[in-house]
Amino acid sequence: MTPLRDLFGIAGYVIEAVGVISIVVGFALSAIWFVGRLRRLESLDAYQQFRQDLARSIILGLEFLIAGDIIRTVTVDQTLTGAAVLALIVLIRVMLSLMLQFEIEGRWPWQHRREKS
Repeated sequence: MTPLRDLFGIAGYVIEAVGVISIVVGFALSAIWFVGRLRRLESLDAYQQFRQDLARSIILGLEFLIAGDIIRTVTVDQTLTGAAVLALIVLIRVMLSLMLQFEIEGRWPWQHRREKS
C-alpha cells in the first residue's frame, strides 16, 4: 500500500473511534442526566427523556461509523466485495438511524413537524 492509502485507512479508523466514543460518552451523559431527572420529574418522563438522549448519541455515533467505513472502503479496500459489504453496512445503519429518529421525534424524517397545541 501507498503511504497515502495508509493515511486514509488510519483516518477511517480514527473517525470510527470517534463514533464509538460519542456513543459511550452519550450513554454516560444520558445516564447521569436520567438520575438527575428522576429527582424532579415523574419516572416515566425521565425514562422517555433518557431514551431520547441515548438515541441521539447513537445516531451521532452511527454517522461517524458510516463515514469511517466509506473512507476505508473507497480508499483502502477497493474491491467489489468490499463495496457490497459497505452497502450492506450502510443500509443497516441507515435503517437504525431512521428507527431511532422515529423514536425521538415520533415522526419519519420526511414528514412535516407536528404543531404542539
